[in-house]
Amino acid sequence: ILPSDLCCDEVLVKLPNSQKNRAGFCVANDPAIDLKCWRLCSEGAGQKRLFRTISIYQRKVPFKNWNTLCPAEIDDFLPREMLDQCLAKFPTAPDPESVSFDRSQERFKTSYHPDYLDPTIRAFFYSLNSAPFIQFLENMTGIKGLMPDPYFLGGGFHQTTNGGHLDVHADFNKHPKLGVERRLNLLLYLNSEWESAYGGELELWDEQMQSCVRRITPQFNRCVVFSTDEHSYHGHPIPVNHPNEIPRRSIALYYYTATFDATKRKYTTQFKVRPESEDQIDWQVRRRELMLDLLPPFVVRHFARAKLKLSGK
Repeated sequence: ILPSDLCCDEVLVKLPNSQKNRAGFCVANDPAIDLKCWRLCSEGAGQKRLFRTISIYQRKVPFKNWNTLCPAEIDDFLPREMLDQCLAKFPTAPDPESVSFDRSQERFKTSYHPDYLDPTIRAFFYSLNSAPFIQFLENMTGIKGLMPDPYFLGGGFHQTTNGGHLDVHADFNKHPKLGVERRLNLLLYLNSEWESAYGGELELWDEQMQSCVRRITPQFNRCVVFSTDEHSYHGHPIPVNHPNEIPRRSIALYYYTATFDATKRKYTTQFKVRPESEDQIDWQVRRRELMLDLLPPFVVRHFARAKLKLSGK
């Protein structure tokens, strides 16, 4: 739902093929490119625009062929004033739906749910789930029928403090409440003057988990969008190490399509071990998946019902 004080409009233009690619897509030698420009604006106090006009080149090949090896990387994504507000009103304590991690695969990381944020920031998050922004993503990626997550499962503000990391992984593929398939990750970074020496770089790995094919520094106002599937391995495994103890902060949002069916198998987050690293196998998930593979379906269903009863749900 788009807040009542926000309005949206679409601008569609075509530019010559020689026009500079501001979005960072792999468009070299692409003879036919349409430029999709979307502007979302705020008509609230001060007539400030919520988003600056964003110019995105759309390739004629499906976005699924770009995946994590060639994400959309867009600098200066939003007006600085908007992200300055996000930092000024960044939570100082966990909310009722915050999740904190401190284990081998993800350490010193906390998420903050948008529904508990300051009203201005909450409205900003809701606008990123609005129909005009979804259409912007559809135009950019070529994926039709995208759906936002009204529950912000795993999304919102993320913060990782010094010593924290997130191992390379593929994301869960099915929304537990909506039953839809996860398709896109959108990451927007909030770290001013961040250097690679501070750790926390986003790493994108090949399908064989043999090498890191790309590293992206989490610079302020840098937006990264990529498709997610069982082989879209990514993370920030190098621990955060800011000399002034400044945490790594970001906004994370996920988008879905109603394409999950009986031919697909549900899986949770799949952590991977990098070659010649000290990464650890996620045995908790491995044991659960092994049990599902070996036990008869009626036993699994009985176990799931018993677990729900014990949890009081």
